[in-house]
Amino acid sequence: MATTIATLTEKTDGTLEGVFATIRVNAPIALIPNANKASEEAPDYRIIHRKTGFEIGAGWNRVSRQTGEEYISTKLEAPEIGVIFGNVAPAPGGEPGRKVILWNSPA
Repeated sequence: MATTIATLTEKTDGTLEGVFATIRVNAPIALIPNANKASEEAPDYRIIHRKTGFEIGAGWNRVSRQTGEEYISTKLEAPEIGVIFGNVAPAPGGEPGRKVILWNSPA
């Protein structure tokens, strides 16, 4: 079962904005395209806390080996949550421009 940890709206400039929410955290976030990638390994997105401007994670464009579809793999990190990995996926209901981050359970 996939657990939704963020809801996002895609903006015309490629930025995704929304809320990262768990039992302990409720934070406004933005995934901002990284226009200044220094290498192939550098993140394709920077994830920032929209109120503080602090960088709390990153995202990389990936292609599914099973389906060939593109997606964004994310890593969020903060003292109160540790490290959380997830993937950006279309939101339930198929509404264009709506996305979610689904938590990748380490188990």
